[in-house]
Amino acid sequence: MSLENWSDTENDITVASYFMMLSDELSGRSYNKAAMNRALQEQIGRSRGSIEFKLCNVSAACISLGLPTIKGYKPRSHGQMALAEAISRWLAHHPEWEVSLHQTKSLQLAEAGALYIGVAPTMRNAPPSDEVEQMQRVARRFDVAGRDERNRALGHAGEERVFHHERMTLRQSGRDDLARRVRWVSKEDGDGAGYDIASFTPEGKDRLIEVKTTNGWERTPFHISRNELEVADERREDWYLFRLYEFARGPKAFELRPPLDAHVSLTATNFQASFQ
Repeated sequence: MSLENWSDTENDITVASYFMMLSDELSGRSYNKAAMNRALQEQIGRSRGSIEFKLCNVSAACISLGLPTIKGYKPRSHGQMALAEAISRWLAHHPEWEVSLHQTKSLQLAEAGALYIGVAPTMRNAPPSDEVEQMQRVARRFDVAGRDERNRALGHAGEERVFHHERMTLRQSGRDDLARRVRWVSKEDGDGAGYDIASFTPEGKDRLIEVKTTNGWERTPFHISRNELEVADERREDWYLFRLYEFARGPKAFELRPPLDAHVSLTATNFQASFQ
């Protein structure tokens, strides 16, 4: 068989195997990569090496789709679109998979401690431009930002994690008084405030936090509403965008401050239609 042209069936079988291993890895269960490779060899008639390479391709496609990846399969970006389609088919047949990643008990999130806030992505630490362009093309086609936005379990879990992070940070700074006043605004009052968490700096200044959560890498695109942008502009001294990424594996984070267009490219994705 040609090593270049994999059929949809071969891709679907390989992706299904990948997600079996990924599910085990994220759940802390042991699995045998060599045994899975041998099983794939029997199913699709490909060599061990070509299957290993293809599984690395699946990792690259997962990154483009804002999904976690298997640690041992270093992403290789060849043939992402066909594999992205195969992953999309698998997710459509397993809609419970992403939801199950975030059915974490509130007690566990409360006891997780404060998050380490890292450095936001910049041009200097970007991958090669052709790789970024390919990933962005996949992300646009499959509306990765929209999928994260519609994933209520993911959004809820991310906001809860930040809520407990803020309280823990203030307690560690000796501000128990402020920690008790931190509010989960989107849960208590509903969406519409332009931020999710109302917190404070240790000095007592407002920290109005909009939380954006993904299971993907740090450059996974996200949606931001017109209202959120307006509040960010009006309250730019107090407003923070708190980005959580690789959430299912173990959340990493960075913050962005207004003006957001100094950090990201803002692209209109929908329009309001009014009758004249």
